[in-house]
Amino acid sequence: MSTPSADLLKDDDGYLKHRQLKRGAAGWILLAGLGVAYVISGDFAGWNLGLAQGGWGGLLIAFVLMGIMYACMVFGLAELSSTLPTAGAGYGFARRALGPLGGFATGMAVLIEYAVAPAAIAIFIGGYVEALGLFGLTNSWPVYLVTYAIFIGIHLRGVGEALKLIFGITAVAVVALFAVVIGLIPHFDAAKLFDIVPNGSPASSAFLPMGISGIVGALVYGIWFFLAVEGVPLAAEETANPKKDMPRGIIAAMAILVVFGALMLVLVPGAAGSTAMSTSNNPLPEALRLAYGGNTFLADFVNYAGLAGLVASFFSIIYAYSRQMFALSRAGYLPKWLSLTGKRHTPYLALIVPGTIGFILAAATGNGALLINIAVFGATVSYVLLNLSHIVLRIKEPNLPRGYRTPGGIWTTSVALVLALVAVVATFVVDVFAATITAAIFGAALLYYWFYSRHHIVAGAPEEEFAHLAAAEAELQR
Repeated sequence: MSTPSADLLKDDDGYLKHRQLKRGAAGWILLAGLGVAYVISGDFAGWNLGLAQGGWGGLLIAFVLMGIMYACMVFGLAELSSTLPTAGAGYGFARRALGPLGGFATGMAVLIEYAVAPAAIAIFIGGYVEALGLFGLTNSWPVYLVTYAIFIGIHLRGVGEALKLIFGITAVAVVALFAVVIGLIPHFDAAKLFDIVPNGSPASSAFLPMGISGIVGALVYGIWFFLAVEGVPLAAEETANPKKDMPRGIIAAMAILVVFGALMLVLVPGAAGSTAMSTSNNPLPEALRLAYGGNTFLADFVNYAGLAGLVASFFSIIYAYSRQMFALSRAGYLPKWLSLTGKRHTPYLALIVPGTIGFILAAATGNGALLINIAVFGATVSYVLLNLSHIVLRIKEPNLPRGYRTPGGIWTTSVALVLALVAVVATFVVDVFAATITAAIFGAALLYYWFYSRHHIVAGAPEEEFAHLAAAEAELQR
């Protein structure tokens, strides 16, 4: 992971002038809202598919383990984002700690996660739309196309408008989750949590109907409760005071997500049954309809508001993938034309290109579970590298000025690192074909770096400047 052998490109001809984001657009409250928005769709759909993998007990254990992983990692990211506040976020952190190859690998893993997750969410949006019977629409490609077109279009208007709209949509989704809690508590029956028949595998029981292996399979869906909260640092260059706002925003978001995830995991299958929920594309309104014996105003409200939750995550992850692609492109790791920004300082090509790929994936597969596994593969690889970056930076640069310090230091991120490695393995357990194909795509990206992009890195990009300043300081100390 040494410095590339070719000369780095300089900032000639106003290169960075045409690659600027709007600064000061978000404070910590908006950042917390952004963090919740990234993830809140995971409460409305997708997590319940883990019931088919491990039963309620398996998914509960997966939720706890992955909750610990994310909590430990978020504390590490709070430190990293207050120390190295750039739009590259994970790529920038790994670039400083692990070198150009480590930075590129992290950025590409994050990009896979963020490009594919909206495709899965688009399919769940289609499921909610079909459940409402609006205009006879079904869960199909026209719904996905309209969803992508509308929300990429809003992002093209500017970051301030986008973040405020995300915050408003997320607030509606949070109200819906409270409504689900109030509506399902009177119908909760603990026996319904364990209505999946054990399959006879080793250690299978009513609590773990698929045995110990079911826990491993459910890890992917335990991750879906929290997937993409690590994207909050991508807003660093558009934040008023990143040293203070970033830690506050990402930690507050994680706390909120743990509470809502736990409530959905217990109350939804506890009122409607784990078996019924294990295959649903719209579990929350369906749980209400099953609990009340038919359609109700509350079920319809949650169905409509659930769309808001799905849209919030879809909308905000579009923001995340555009900033990750923008940062990698601006620094020369990806084609430089992808980082061009317009008059409103939005990276329009970095919005459109991954969106087009995501739409094609959603339309071609129509399989939310498959796309979740692909997104989680990218996520878990990035988590391994992010936690490793925190550990390496603490050892290599102990005196680096830090706006926030992780409680427990490297021990905290070491716990996250081990759990992230286990989660990578889990993606192959759930769908070995999808995980293998994604790993091959990731490998191809690394070859692209090795044979081309490492010779075309832009020295003036912020993430590169951070790394070169660190190298210069180290040389002076020697």
